[in-house]
Amino acid sequence: MEKSRDILVRPLITEAMTHLTERLNQYGFIVAKEANKLQIAKAVEQYYNVTVVRVNTMRYQGKRKTRMTKAGYLVGRTASFKKAIVTLKPGETIDFYSNI
Repeated sequence: MEKSRDILVRPLITEAMTHLTERLNQYGFIVAKEANKLQIAKAVEQYYNVTVVRVNTMRYQGKRKTRMTKAGYLVGRTASFKKAIVTLKPGETIDFYSNI
C-alpha cells in the first residue's frame, strides 16, 4: 500500500464536511482500513500538493439493515469503513470539483 490512490478511497463531500471546510480548513476522506495517520498525511500531500497539519481518524462498523419485500424480509449489512479528517495549513485549499 504505497500509492496515494491505494490509501485514499474517495473524498467525503457532505453538508457537515463542507461546514468544517469553510470554518476550520478540514477535509474528509474515506481511506483504506489498514492506513495509518502518517500514510494518510503523505498520500494527501502527494495527491493534492498541500501541507497537512493534523490527521484524525475514525472507524465505522457496518450496520445491520432489514427491509420487507414481497418475498419476505431481506437482511443485509452496510459496509464498514475508515474516515480521516485532514487539517491543512492555513491558506491552502483542495478543490474537489476541478476535474469534473
